[in-house]
This record gives sequence, structure tokens and C-alpha cells, in this order.
Amino acid sequence: MSHVTRREILKTAASAVLVSPVIGAASSASAVASPQTAAVTPNPFGRRGIGAAPTGFSARMRANAAMTPPVDFLDYCHNLGLGGAELRLPPTDPAEIAKLRARAESYNMRVIFDISSRLPQTADLQTFETIVKAAKEIGATGIHGALTQRRYEQFDTFEAFKASFEKNKADVARAEPIMRKYKIPLVLENHKGWRAAEQAAWLKNLGSEYVGVHFDFGNNVSLCEDPMQTLDTLLPYTKSCHIKDMAVEMYDDGFLLSEVPLGEGFLDLKAMVAKLRQKDPDMGFDLEMITRDPLKIPVFTDKYWVTFDDTYSPFPARDLARILEIVKRNPPKQPLPKTTGLSADQRLKLEDDDNLRSIQWARANLQM
Repeated sequence: MSHVTRREILKTAASAVLVSPVIGAASSASAVASPQTAAVTPNPFGRRGIGAAPTGFSARMRANAAMTPPVDFLDYCHNLGLGGAELRLPPTDPAEIAKLRARAESYNMRVIFDISSRLPQTADLQTFETIVKAAKEIGATGIHGALTQRRYEQFDTFEAFKASFEKNKADVARAEPIMRKYKIPLVLENHKGWRAAEQAAWLKNLGSEYVGVHFDFGNNVSLCEDPMQTLDTLLPYTKSCHIKDMAVEMYDDGFLLSEVPLGEGFLDLKAMVAKLRQKDPDMGFDLEMITRDPLKIPVFTDKYWVTFDDTYSPFPARDLARILEIVKRNPPKQPLPKTTGLSADQRLKLEDDDNLRSIQWARANLQM
């Protein structure tokens, strides 16, 4: 993929320019500017501006280990002029809680914390409650959980998938009273593990205002869902988002799926954002532009289908036909991104370029 230059950004961004001396400024992974000392371009959209998920900044974080603590990633996002940040586990020390809350308030940024698979087992409810209490005291808008891996890679049998899904449900049911106690939502990402109908039916049955969806714009393409179909199904439960754009291409065993900079894929981002903002004008959108090799979605193999059952998790044939039509009608605008074979410096440069282009496009086209 071609690299965007600072000069090109300045020419095209007009009044919504994003200029950061942190991201994209150094071609060497060893020459990383400190986010604490970089000049800040104010975000004209405040907390409604696009935020960032750390999964989209993995090369940058490897290059600068100081960005790992939540307060430092928050500083970094602020220096990009962003309106929010997804942070790792919150601190539980009172002084660090106060520090992070004061920093987020001074930046006028929303924050959400990522607990990944750390939902409580019976023995560690108190540990989980300590995390939730800290997140609430910091002022987080939610706690994000990605409870699954890629379904078609993680499981070899339907029984294994079903057991995992039922455990997810039990873990969330155990967590719900704690979320209700502190009045902060647990938002579950559609993370290539559940089809939208499965997740929606679960949440409808749970019936809690404190458990909802962290909507990922592109993940369920891997489960043969039209992204707008996924959004329509999960919209009633959606409280926050990972925004991204996707590109697709056929390969021998199915199709390839890649994150690409916003505006360069096949998703109708403007329509999707409009639906989400109609539901909640203050919906949080955190960019997750993961720069990596394309993911293989092997829909022409037996392994892909073993976790689906006609009664427990039906999979209409029309959905497969629809996704293959989408792949056929939406060839990538340029070669799908690849990181295999790149040096650390080259991967960092590519990741920085992808993120910078995405942030600039979101400002110019999505008013975020």
C-alpha cells in the first residue's frame, strides 16, 4: 500500500486537518517521539471525535514500551487529537485512579477499559468487582470484553463451540450484578465467535441494560454476514464501537479479509455511522485499523462449518451466497496489506500511515 505524506494530508484535510509529530513522524522504530512532549492538534469534535483501540497500534506500542500503561496510551491518543481511548486494565491504586481520571477529564476524552477474557469465575468475583469499581471511579463509559477467538479456527467440533458459548453466558450472568451495582455497562464485542443472531438472542434473553454490544464494523464478515445485516441485528444492544473498513478478495479455500484505512474498503461507513448516531448521538467510535496480513476465511473447507448446527446455530445458505456476491463485486482498490517480510521499521511506518489516513478521513467525512 502507498504511504501518505504529511504534505498530502495538509493538502486534502482542509479545516479538518490532523497533524501529529508523533504518528508517522519517524521512520525508525528507535526514533519514537514522546507523546508527553509532542504538540497537540485540538480535536474540534471533543468526546464525539474518533478514539483509538490499542490493537490498531501494536507496532507503535512495541516500539515504545512506555505507551503500555493506560495513562500513557491516553496521552498518546490525546496528542493525536482524538476524542477517546480504549485502555487496558484500569489501575486499582487510589492515587493512580485519581491521576487517570484527572488526565481524562483535563483532555475531555472518553475512556473504555478492556478486560478481554477476565470475566469472573466463582472464586474471583471480588477481583472483578475491584476492576469494575476502579473503572467507574475513573469515569469510564464501559468495560469492553472480547470473549472469543476466531470460531472457525478455535474449535474442531460443534460440541466444543457450544460448551464455550454456554460458559460465556454463565460468566456474563455472574458479572451482571456487579455491572448493575456500579451502573457501568459490560460491552461484548462481536469478535468472530458468535453470529449476530446468536449474540442478539442471548442478550435479549439476559435482558440487562448493563450488558450490551461493542459493535465491530467488520468482524462478522468472517461469519458470512453482510455488515449492514450485522449492524441491524445488534443495533438495539450496541453501546460503543470499533470502527474500521474492510477489503475482501477470493483465494482457493474461500476469501481473504483485511482491515484497510477508512474510506478504502467496501463498508458503507457513512450509513453505518448514521444509524449508530441516530440510536445514540454520543456513541463512542474507537478506530481499530489492524495492520497485518489478510485473514483467511476458509468457507470452502469442512473445518469452517463444523461449529454450526441446524437448530442451535442455523446458518442460512443465502448468507453464504450474499457474502460471496460482496467479495465478487468489491475487488480491493489496491493490493491487500501485508506485513510478512517487513522490517520492524517498515511495519511501524505502514501502521502509522494507515492510522493517520483513517483519522484524517474520519474527521473529513464522518465529523469525528
